[in-house]
Amino acid sequence: MNTVGPYHNRQETYSYFSLPFCVGPKEKISHYHETLDAIAKTPYCEIELNEVRLKTFVYAVKNHYWYQMYIDDLPIWGIVGEIDEANDVYYIWTHKKFDLGYNGNQIVDVNLTSEARLKLELGAKIKFTYEIHWFSIFNSFMMVIFLVGLVSMILMRTLRKDYARYSKDEEMDDMERDLGDEYGWKQVHGDVFRPPSHPMLFSALVGSGYQMLTVTFLVILLAIVGELYTERGSMVSIAIFIYAATSPVNGYFGGSLYARMGGKVWIRQMMLSALLLPTLVCGTAFFINFIAIYYHASRAIAFTIMLAVICICTFVILPLTLVGTVLGRNLAGQPNYPCRINAVPRPIPEKKWFMEPLVIIPLGGILPFGSIFIEMYFIFTSFWAYKIYYVYGFMLLVFLILLVVVMCVTIVCAYFLLNAEDYRWQWTSFLAAASTSGYVYVYATYYFFFKTKMYGFFQTTFYFGYMALFSATLGIMCGTIGYVGTSKFVRKIYSTVKID
Repeated sequence: MNTVGPYHNRQETYSYFSLPFCVGPKEKISHYHETLDAIAKTPYCEIELNEVRLKTFVYAVKNHYWYQMYIDDLPIWGIVGEIDEANDVYYIWTHKKFDLGYNGNQIVDVNLTSEARLKLELGAKIKFTYEIHWFSIFNSFMMVIFLVGLVSMILMRTLRKDYARYSKDEEMDDMERDLGDEYGWKQVHGDVFRPPSHPMLFSALVGSGYQMLTVTFLVILLAIVGELYTERGSMVSIAIFIYAATSPVNGYFGGSLYARMGGKVWIRQMMLSALLLPTLVCGTAFFINFIAIYYHASRAIAFTIMLAVICICTFVILPLTLVGTVLGRNLAGQPNYPCRINAVPRPIPEKKWFMEPLVIIPLGGILPFGSIFIEMYFIFTSFWAYKIYYVYGFMLLVFLILLVVVMCVTIVCAYFLLNAEDYRWQWTSFLAAASTSGYVYVYATYYFFFKTKMYGFFQTTFYFGYMALFSATLGIMCGTIGYVGTSKFVRKIYSTVKID
């Protein structure tokens, strides 16, 4: 145990046992090691509230006292009690539930939940209890790797059969081939590299996704090396700086993709690519900020900061994106497809309902969301509760696993689509991967109603507005990596098969 003090004044701290908590059966508290297991609810001491103890606890609860403790040098925070203001009644939390995450023999994450509310009144006997739950991060990693391996193995075996069938078809003469039943992804070779609908928007999303992937990797790496989380606001400041500095990445990949698709109005595409995410973020943030100003909330952003962000978009992001676009169009803007594109689009045949893009897209996000489900809880707790997120090495590992899972799942989705002779794989692969963010937003909705105590128009708008930004950004990143992986896969299979 470490300290206790009023929540609204973090600088005022006292020894944890300055409150009349019972110290358990040990006369002297020292550093104590115990074998960690799934420990059931265990009482460790009991006190009776006399007048002094009652007044002390009531004062602590009235002033929103919180406490801090450490497990394996990992900090945990908890609250002493809560107030029923309607009835002027004070309660104390008597049960501590610890969730410990470990990798091998090392604890890497700790979470505390306070339960069992008891009314503070003279003469009450308070029994303090605790329990410990644990989960192995290593096991979840192995499960994800197993699923990815299984999907890859099934896909490779299916492709071998396709290659064998197509090789047999090549040995037939024209009459045999005409009489045969040709089907599968080879039949759409003249349309598979046809530009998708709305190429300007598509290339802008992919360019923004490349940039956000770069920003995410750099911010996580800097957090691991430099401990950015120890200073308030440092994470947001460095993220804005890196986003502005990496604008050429957006221009290069978005501009080159648009050029390969035959796009002509590249200035408009560059503007859309540069301002897509900043407009989304600033528009949402400014709208929420006006509500915050109306409610006189401390979350309100100063007008000068809003003006500074607009200046960054105008004088930094736009010029750097222009530089990247020019480089991308000149260095990687020439189409180099392994198959010719037919002048007339091939009609898409009817197929079973589960092969339709509208069915494939929502199914594509289930497995990627499952791979990050556990980590979402701790990230949300860091966002909306009063905890510091400190396991950035683990976050990097989860993020890499997410990208691998997204890539494998979207490749499988695209294969099924092409095998049904539907060549609309670009948007399908992007949206199937991006649908992961839809499940994240649904989980965020659950978290709001069951894990937070937010209420009112401002708090609801604040939460769902920023969670929509978080989910949209995650969706753009996942969609980009899904499209890029699928594009490599499609090029590979069509460059290997002989096309007449």
